[in-house]
Amino acid sequence: MTLLATSSPLRRPVSMTSTSGRGAVSADPDRENGYDGIAEGYSAENETNLMNAYYERPAMLALVGDVTDRRILDAGCGSGPLFAALRDRGAVVTGVDASAGMVQLARRRLGAEADLRVADLADPLPFADGEFDDVVASLVLHYLQDWGPTLAELRRVLVPGGRLVVSVEHPFVITLLQREAGEKPRYFQTRSRTEEWTLGGQSTRLTFWDRPLHAMTDAFTAAGFRITVISEPPPAPEAPELFPDDFRQFTGTRFLGFLFFVLQAE
Repeated sequence: MTLLATSSPLRRPVSMTSTSGRGAVSADPDRENGYDGIAEGYSAENETNLMNAYYERPAMLALVGDVTDRRILDAGCGSGPLFAALRDRGAVVTGVDASAGMVQLARRRLGAEADLRVADLADPLPFADGEFDDVVASLVLHYLQDWGPTLAELRRVLVPGGRLVVSVEHPFVITLLQREAGEKPRYFQTRSRTEEWTLGGQSTRLTFWDRPLHAMTDAFTAAGFRITVISEPPPAPEAPELFPDDFRQFTGTRFLGFLFFVLQAE
């Protein structure tokens, strides 16, 4: 039986309060969300926790498969853990992130020769048409109110037949968490949700845009992608042994966490 994982994109961090609303926010996640202030703490937590290190990243790598000599754009690379894993598997990787602080940490991890750039996914990307064989967008699209321009840019920089591999917050998880918190779920609306995170002794407010599953799939197909995989994967095999307290709340070893897509550019 699959149960809800109450930890999410790094979830849930040291301290969090949540508010929901429908007011407009900037499409720029760094300007709105201030990742620079929590970059060190976020990166440290991301390295070893259940949801990122033993669930989301292994799932992304499994979906991407053999990447030897493939040109990959890590869109929203953060401090570079997925970039590093793809490079170790033989890919030629470029990373972009809106947070200069995150890019600085990625450069520290990956070395001066790594192709890393500060770039906002809501803006035109500094790459030629068809420059990449694959794009990975790990836990980043849910920071954007409007997916259309971003998906169009990611489609543009892919070769024909190239792949976009995406992970996002699972819309069912958000609805269940809202119900557990006594809030009225609004599953069928695209709506903003703001959380306060404290990591590494620093606090910031992060704004997410929740949307139903059909809004995600409609956006993908409207941008010229064909959906080849929708996945709700299990965690890494070693996760139950490493995180026994977390798994005591589950029946079995699977839980609802993130939702994964593999899309092909047509």
